[in-house]
Amino acid sequence: MKEELGAQEWTVRRERGSLTSIKLGVWLALWLGPKAARLFLYPVCIYFLLSSPAASRSSRSYLARILGRRPSLFDIFNHFLTFASCVLDRAFLLNDRTDQFDIRVHGEEIVSDIEQQGTGCILIGAHFGNFEVARAVGRKRRSDLPISLLMYQENAQKIRAALAAINPNLETEVIGVGRLDSLIVVAERLQRGHFIGVLADRNVDGQHLVRYPFLGSPASFPRGPFHMAMLLQRPVVLMVGLYRGGRIYDVFFETLAGATDSRPKDAEAWIDAIMRRYVERLEHYCREAPYNWFNFYDFWK
Repeated sequence: MKEELGAQEWTVRRERGSLTSIKLGVWLALWLGPKAARLFLYPVCIYFLLSSPAASRSSRSYLARILGRRPSLFDIFNHFLTFASCVLDRAFLLNDRTDQFDIRVHGEEIVSDIEQQGTGCILIGAHFGNFEVARAVGRKRRSDLPISLLMYQENAQKIRAALAAINPNLETEVIGVGRLDSLIVVAERLQRGHFIGVLADRNVDGQHLVRYPFLGSPASFPRGPFHMAMLLQRPVVLMVGLYRGGRIYDVFFETLAGATDSRPKDAEAWIDAIMRRYVERLEHYCREAPYNWFNFYDFWK
């Protein structure tokens, strides 16, 4: 069922903290190393647990669905801590310090085959786990795997500015959603064999959403990334990077759709089938690693 809504809640949430404090925190984390830096996450998460009632309510609502019981305060704290750990780890991953982590890859042959063919692909993810480990996997390969990110640039500008200071190439790898030439840029990079990463569980304006059953109730997912994949006729690959605690990640690649020589005769049926598969697999991974879900707003609204 399609629906048209106003701007989604996450686009208007105010960011917390100043750019200076975020940059200072990133510098301190890199100086200390991941093990020592992670100790500072505990007081930070306690602060947010006490000062962010909306995020806490959203966490409690989600955890009740996924755990099948009333979540405790410790559950909510663990949810925040998992999110904070993934954000912290991005600083190290962007700084090419992958040796700090134990990254276990599943389905790497999918990436290898597409890389050898040189066709590029649409790499679909979600605000779940750590998408940055996909690029870390690419950098660990015998040749760099070019990954460009299609994302909403206006949100989390402070965090992106801080991470760009760590890795100046980040800005050139980002394709802004909503630009008039976005689809052209995506097509050009696919021609060069890029993997185009997009988080397909949110959009900017709340338009062109489709509701699917998700964790017991209908939830809205944007049609845009899948419509783009249909137009560009490239393979569609699901990628999730599950944080397992400590320095351990499990990265999973799954093919959602193969490359096609022509656009499907029934485009709507093709898009619907791929979206249903995406939602089903996202629910599967939510159940496997419940605290990796990072949509801290009413996702089912």
